[in-house]
This record gives sequence, structure tokens and C-alpha cells, in this order.
Amino acid sequence: MHDGGEPPETSNTVERRRVLVVDDFDDAREMYAEYLEFVGFQVEVARNGVEAVEKAQGVLPDIILMDLSLPVMDGWEATRRLKEDHRTRDIPVMALSGHVLAGNAEQARQAGADEFVAKPCLPQDLEDRIRRMLKPSKSKSRP
Repeated sequence: MHDGGEPPETSNTVERRRVLVVDDFDDAREMYAEYLEFVGFQVEVARNGVEAVEKAQGVLPDIILMDLSLPVMDGWEATRRLKEDHRTRDIPVMALSGHVLAGNAEQARQAGADEFVAKPCLPQDLEDRIRRMLKPSKSKSRP
């Protein structure tokens, strides 16, 4: 008997989360996109900050992987714009940067990024971070 409460979670609602991968470097973008699709995510891609903002507003992904050094509009500005827009401000943004300078992580957070990841980053590590960020925030005894 169904009690009329919430429907049971199916693999569609849990596994097929949508990720927007933003990177102007084709090899990196394709590697992350292919890996994330392989492990069960729906993946959208963008090559620059303008595309990233347009795609995010159109498909409303569950999370955005944002390279910071992008052409046309950089990842800093794209993140700021996404966080200022009521449609996209609650989407977590994981900032990716090959330039690991002191203060970059803090600057990324000031721009609105929810997480900062130094590149190169193994796809498996990225997947783990994405899954952690997408988990409902229930406190657990182990990380």
C-alpha cells in the first residue's frame, strides 16, 4: 500500500544529476564530460563564460564545474553573474583553476564559488567532490 507520502527515490532522481562542465580546453572538457557521463551524470558543456551563463540559465544544472581562465568572459565574472541571477544563484559552482596562487580560492569564494579545485584533478576525485556537494546536508559521523 502506498501511503501517499513522497515517492521512493528512483535511479533517475538520484543518479542522473545534471552537471555543466565549463572549460575552454577541449581535452579537459571532454575528459571530464565523458567520465561524468560514464559514472551516471547528465552532462552539458560550455567553452566560455558567456556560453556557461546561457547554458546554466537554459538547463538549470544541479552543479557547475567552472574553469576560471576562460575566453570571452572569464569564470570569475560568469560565476558572479550566475550568483546574481535568481534562476541560477542556488546552483553550486565548483571553480577549477590551474593557477594555484595564494588567494585564488578566497577570490573564487568571493565571486560566489562554493568550492575551489586545483587542476589537474583526477576525474575520480572530481566525481567524489561533486557527489559530496550534491548530497543533502545531513550531518554524518564520517566524512
